[in-house]
Amino acid sequence: MRGLDRLLELQELDSAIDRLETRKRQLEEGKEMAAARAAMEDAEGRLGELRLGVDAVVREQQRLEREIDSMTRKAEVDEKRLYDGSIANIKEMEALQHEIASLKERRSRSEDDLLEQMVRKDDLESRAGEAGTVVQQTRARLEEVGGEAVHELERIEAELAEKRAARKKLVPEFDDELLELYEELRRQKRGVAVAALVDGVCQACHEKLAAMELDRLKRTEGVKRCEYCRRIVVFA
Repeated sequence: MRGLDRLLELQELDSAIDRLETRKRQLEEGKEMAAARAAMEDAEGRLGELRLGVDAVVREQQRLEREIDSMTRKAEVDEKRLYDGSIANIKEMEALQHEIASLKERRSRSEDDLLEQMVRKDDLESRAGEAGTVVQQTRARLEEVGGEAVHELERIEAELAEKRAARKKLVPEFDDELLELYEELRRQKRGVAVAALVDGVCQACHEKLAAMELDRLKRTEGVKRCEYCRRIVVFA
């Protein structure tokens, strides 16, 4: 049957065309671009959250600083009154002493809170700096993918044209009946209709054929089929 000796060559061409067409669809659908864009948007979202966190901490710091300053000034005024002789009433003096002690206690708690906010701010700013670097990297990756996609599409188009031209030139080498069987098996077998037999092993299903079956195939004229996957086999 005409063309049997070139079936593997045809299969190799068709497999290459399938791979190129699949890759072309992926690029045209923009899956890599979408993934790169999603990564950038995710990084920008994390950076935005961290910056909002920094702003919130700064506002809380400022509030605590105003509160501490207010309590400090109030305590200073009260202590001045306590010792300037303007208060003669014992109960009033005791109340003022209690108020001063309370102010100092509240100020101490606020100072502790302020210290915690300062530590938190440093941590958030550090994380925001790291997140900013990630944003820059993901933006650069998005731009890179966009440029790479254009160049890769151009290369794929050129390779496809070359492979299709080679296939068109090769097809007349086959009998119509053989070509019809080949195309039918391609549809059934996920694009792989022909496999090499290497040391008795079908390179498509990777099953080792029995010795008797190998001997029968060697003596068979025309199309040879794997007893397991039923693909066309060619002795390598």
